[in-house]
Amino acid sequence: MTDKLTVSVLGTGIMGAAMARNLARAGHTVRAWNRSPDKARPLAADGVRIADSPAEAVRGADVVLTMLYDGPAALDVMRQAAEALRPGAAWVQSTTAGIEAVADLADFARAHELVFFDAPVLGTRQPAEAGQLLVLAAGPVDGRDAVTPVLDAVGARTVWTGEDGAEGSATRLKLVANSWVLAVTNAAGEVLALAKALDVDPQSFFDAIDGGPLDMGYLRAKSGMVLEDRLSPAQFAVSTAAKDARLIVEAGERGGVRLDVAAASAERFERAAAQGHGDEDMAAAYFASFDEKA
Repeated sequence: MTDKLTVSVLGTGIMGAAMARNLARAGHTVRAWNRSPDKARPLAADGVRIADSPAEAVRGADVVLTMLYDGPAALDVMRQAAEALRPGAAWVQSTTAGIEAVADLADFARAHELVFFDAPVLGTRQPAEAGQLLVLAAGPVDGRDAVTPVLDAVGARTVWTGEDGAEGSATRLKLVANSWVLAVTNAAGEVLALAKALDVDPQSFFDAIDGGPLDMGYLRAKSGMVLEDRLSPAQFAVSTAAKDARLIVEAGERGGVRLDVAAASAERFERAAAQGHGDEDMAAAYFASFDEKA
């Protein structure tokens, strides 16, 4: 297979749009579809062809890349595309779907003779736009050459976690990584909220931990977004973080473990979304510490 492919991107939100742009910049022929067409149309300026339906987007594609809200959404869109899918095409499934949903998606791929890759990514808007995502992928060794040009266009590195995408090993690792990310994001928000309640200058906290083992760039980055009112455009939205937190809780329950911090994180994200922060960066979970918008 040639290194220059025809790639269909289904879902052009924060992540999908950036991935489509980078695929086009890498010289691939890219067709994109989004449920809300207005989110897809700007990609035309980058040489991406905008399709009116999932079926139009995938017709004749070598690789189909899905980056949708959740597993059921990915399955619904692929069902809409089913009649145009080419047997033998590769499906790079990058939606954070949850463990049970991955099995359903893999069943669909098998029924339609697609080569299935469980391939969620780690990263937010900025690394997505720069093509610097970390791709976590599982899929057959003999099919990897077909998708490597796609993964290389959207990511800085690919970590292979297994040879059968249906087992969901990449999604499992993604949920583990996200559990840490979401916990730290909420911890940063609560630090700032407590500092405000106790009339402590947040900078004094950062000065106290500066350069030590408690200091971390991610804490400073998310805190800075709150303190400097840089929550829009979102790097990763509150509403999506709430969905991912619930997937983590469900995965823990499935595995027989109780994840109290993840459950509390989900509640905080949901509360912030209800306050009107759903489209802002997930750092806006900070506002969940207050009864009203702070």
